[in-house]
Amino acid sequence: MTTRPARLVLVRHGETEGNVARILDTALPGLPLTERGVAQAKAFGTGLLTPPRVLLSSQALRARQTAAHIEEASGVTAGVLDGVYEVQAGALEGRSDHAAHAEFQAIYHRWHAGELDVRPERGESGSDVLGRFLPAIADLREQYFTGDDEGDVLVVVHGAAMRLVANVLAGVRPPFTTNNHLDNTETIELLPTADGGWQCLRWGRFTPPFAVKAERGADDPMG
Repeated sequence: MTTRPARLVLVRHGETEGNVARILDTALPGLPLTERGVAQAKAFGTGLLTPPRVLLSSQALRARQTAAHIEEASGVTAGVLDGVYEVQAGALEGRSDHAAHAEFQAIYHRWHAGELDVRPERGESGSDVLGRFLPAIADLREQYFTGDDEGDVLVVVHGAAMRLVANVLAGVRPPFTTNNHLDNTETIELLPTADGGWQCLRWGRFTPPFAVKAERGADDPMG
């Protein structure tokens, strides 16, 4: 039987009312899953060809609920991983108006271009997000990717944060990273490389090379 190397699979949580209403919902614990979000999480879990070796989620309620449904389908107990919650929007929290979206997107695009120190008022900078998220990924690598490991490590996280992390870890560049948002329960799949880096094998429905330049549209900005 042919086996493949273990992957780090970042999964965006299922749909929430905040996603439907396009609310900047970032503060913990955040809004719960909708009925559709529950169905998405269950479908993701039952659709796994093999159970993950490890199943984790961020502290956010929507991520924990998504992981719980994957746990039910896969039989793998879910745990919580500190530091991998969504970008904190600060003064933009709870807003759904065009001005708030435009401000967040402008800042977010600057992060992907390397300007990591900009931030919304009372919110996080890109450096803040990476400063808590990347050490958590490094710990996972040290613990679970030590050799010829089999079985994926699956972490339920959030759209804006995981796109920024894949930009930095795997060198997936804008405008692909900024224009190709992830739908609920879509994944970014990362393979550890021998030089200590990561290779991106999947971004939602796309596989390398990541050259599709989707038009900037009215996607929910984060999650």
